Amino acid sequence: MKYNDIRRKTREIKIGNKVIGANNPIAIQSMTNTDTHDKEATYEQISALERIGCDIVRITVPDIEAADTIVYLKEKGVNIPIVADIHFDYRVALRCAEVGVDKIRINPGNIGDDERVKAVCEACKKKNIPIRIGVNGGSLEKEILAKYGSPTPEALCESAMYHVSLLEKFDFYDTVVSMKVSDPYKMILANRLLAERCDYPLHLGVTEAGGKERGSIKSAVGIGSLLCDGIGDTIRVSLTDNPLEEIKAARQIIQAVGIEGQSGLDIVSCPTCGRTKIDLIPLVAAFEAAAEKEGLLNVPIKVAIMGCVVNGPGEAKEADVGIAGGKGDAVLIRKGEIIRKISEGDIVECLIGEVKRLKENL
Repeated sequence: MKYNDIRRKTREIKIGNKVIGANNPIAIQSMTNTDTHDKEATYEQISALERIGCDIVRITVPDIEAADTIVYLKEKGVNIPIVADIHFDYRVALRCAEVGVDKIRINPGNIGDDERVKAVCEACKKKNIPIRIGVNGGSLEKEILAKYGSPTPEALCESAMYHVSLLEKFDFYDTVVSMKVSDPYKMILANRLLAERCDYPLHLGVTEAGGKERGSIKSAVGIGSLLCDGIGDTIRVSLTDNPLEEIKAARQIIQAVGIEGQSGLDIVSCPTCGRTKIDLIPLVAAFEAAAEKEGLLNVPIKVAIMGCVVNGPGEAKEADVGIAGGKGDAVLIRKGEIIRKISEGDIVECLIGEVKRLKENL
């Protein structure tokens, strides 16, 4: 069964030069952590994110002056879509629409009365700018919190549908929805509920997930579970770390799910045991580092790096290329066929060469 066979059917939403929803690729997002008023620093960080595979980038726009950075970024040639993150002041949203931002992230319920919501909807419709509704467990409406007692999955879903209704009231349907909470299980349940109640594309993420290691694991649980359900159209891994690490983690989650066309380099390696006869742990680390340096992480090839002759040959035969270790050497296996023996010191160079060769034939 292919991934698109189980994927939730949604409407398509165009964000700058990207399209999400329906059967379009899962878009990877991040958010800058620079001071948006510092135009050059923001530009440099976005450029770095774009180079490693970020599809959509969000910047906070706390005031009218910060919207000028959007103009600067466009003039500098930023290619990936820019999302303006806005809270409370509808005038900032209007300014961002005026200067050509690609998407606005806002909660229509916190920008004021109907006239303000209507003004934002009309400005965005005029420029074909979509809106992302961003519901967060830490800032639910008082009435909803009073009803449910805490940010439960049902509370998150009700809040999201309330904000959706505020946009639909003014015939605005170019909408993406996200519901984020720091508890992966609540986030999973909330998105499953919402997926049944609307056909808008969903932006997935576990908010306030933590540092690189803990945050990546929590995000893999939350985002990965929903992607396996066929739910989710764009994702952000929120880490207390360099935003570049968010892209790496997001890419690994998509690869682990095995989504067609987005899977990238799949490295299979054993956890080691007393049977292991080669120094496998640094060997795998060295191969991963070499693959990243050579720009091979996005190549859809399966590589097996196995430490002994028990499970190694079988696992390697299932891969496009692999090795099964012996004492100081290994056998190279290509498409299920044993090719030759290679010394332990030549394994990384040999595997990188094999991946490059296979890449050329894709």
